[in-house]
Amino acid sequence: MNRAEAWDLLCEFTQSDSLRKHGLAVEAAMRRFARQRGEDEEKWGIVGLVHDFDYEQHPSLDEHPFVGAAILRERGWPEEVPRAVLAHGNHTGVTRESPMEKTLFAVDELTGLITAVALVRPSKSILDVEPSSVRKKMKDKAFARSVNREDIVKGAEELGVDLNSHIEEVIKAMQSVADELGLRGTA
Repeated sequence: MNRAEAWDLLCEFTQSDSLRKHGLAVEAAMRRFARQRGEDEEKWGIVGLVHDFDYEQHPSLDEHPFVGAAILRERGWPEEVPRAVLAHGNHTGVTRESPMEKTLFAVDELTGLITAVALVRPSKSILDVEPSSVRKKMKDKAFARSVNREDIVKGAEELGVDLNSHIEEVIKAMQSVADELGLRGTA
């Protein structure tokens, strides 16, 4: 299991540029939190990168992420990877136990909201996004309505961290890969 294999897997199943970028955003956040906690940054990053690789082809709750976890197992990936992929969905029945599983859940929806906030800024840049802007947009249910706000709040709670601090850390992680995300904008 390495980063190149993870990227190839994502690209094999995902044609959508936005969904690939979502994987990159989650990867960046996972790497940042792994580094801060003294965990395996490569493993956490890979889990972030592949967590939704099956979503484009299997978007229903009956299939995602079950199909992806099965593919990972068939291809011989370490069990902690498909388990984390399953644990990031509330509907799977797999409880989040490890710090990696809890972190994946905590950053998944949040990266989507932060991306949406960056894209509505005049600069279209992640470099201009502040936690207060994200919190403000969280309150607007019509904004990025597919983003589950309850999961964002629950994710921070499961990690035992302050929501504002959590948002700030995820923004910083995404800023570190602004070019890959297409979010450097005109800032």
